[in-house]
Amino acid sequence: MADRNPSSAQTQRPTTTTTRPTTSAAFLRKLQEHSPNSTQLAGLLTLLVTGSILLLLTGLTVAGTIMGLIFFSPLIIVSSPIWVPAGTLLFLATAGFLSMCGFGLVLVASVSWMYRYFRGLHPPGSDRVDYARNRIYDTASHVKDYAREYGGYLQSKVKDAAPGA
Repeated sequence: MADRNPSSAQTQRPTTTTTRPTTSAAFLRKLQEHSPNSTQLAGLLTLLVTGSILLLLTGLTVAGTIMGLIFFSPLIIVSSPIWVPAGTLLFLATAGFLSMCGFGLVLVASVSWMYRYFRGLHPPGSDRVDYARNRIYDTASHVKDYAREYGGYLQSKVKDAAPGA
């Protein structure tokens, strides 16, 4: 019937030669191309360790705060008639001191700016002040001219209305 020659069986078997890489090999190659170098790995490890330590310290701080509130809340409640006025007074004193320091700083800065402006050193913003001053002067001169023109007109109308006045 059929000849069973081993060499003919090998020639009849289809050969699979793939020139295209498989999807897993392509994925591994892309993964290797985008793999981080040792510096990036050290940075990532540092970030993870630092973040873990900070997260642990945050948890300990929150737990300590809550435990402190639990243990000291009776003392806080009993002594609140002292703490509320003292806190209010401390807040007002601190706010007053900081606002006076701020106002003093603004005063020193504005006096320094005006000194430089009047000395002709052209501090920042002096061009805007000059422009505003010129606009005010021009407007005032226009108003003065307008008043002279129409003031004389009104004087003549008054004399026409009352010749003996």
